[in-house]
Amino acid sequence: MRLTTKGRYAVTAMLDLALHEDQGPITLADISARQGVSVSYLEQLFAKLRRSKLVESVRGPGGGYRLAGGPANISVAQIVEAVNDSMDATRCLGKGDCQQGDICLTHHLWTDLSTRLRDFLGEITLADLVSRDDIQRVRARQDKSNCSSGAVLPLERII
Repeated sequence: MRLTTKGRYAVTAMLDLALHEDQGPITLADISARQGVSVSYLEQLFAKLRRSKLVESVRGPGGGYRLAGGPANISVAQIVEAVNDSMDATRCLGKGDCQQGDICLTHHLWTDLSTRLRDFLGEITLADLVSRDDIQRVRARQDKSNCSSGAVLPLERII
């Protein structure tokens, strides 16, 4: 299974957008300051998220990004898949050629795990995460830290 920093940071950034959506379009610089992810890395992720129609960009003064479709309509699985992160636990990437062209002994076990992981993350929406008290506590701390000192602890650590 390859849930890399790309997928983790994409989920973190999208959750940050969902948490601050009442403030209008959010800049990548704001997300970067709160989450400790470089703006250039966020630009790469948001290009993929935009192509997958999970975010919309708003140009001009007061511009930035906003969620497309609302937090209740965006699952964690959609975000991870949008940035091309694999949720496949098989060694063969699901092709069934793991042992010299044939299925290996544990292929179906890892396929089942991949399916469960995809289903699990597919059931969790950004709205579900926003409603969690632990996430709201981290948001409050980050917003306060961002306003006073600029030092921010990544939200990604609790996901």
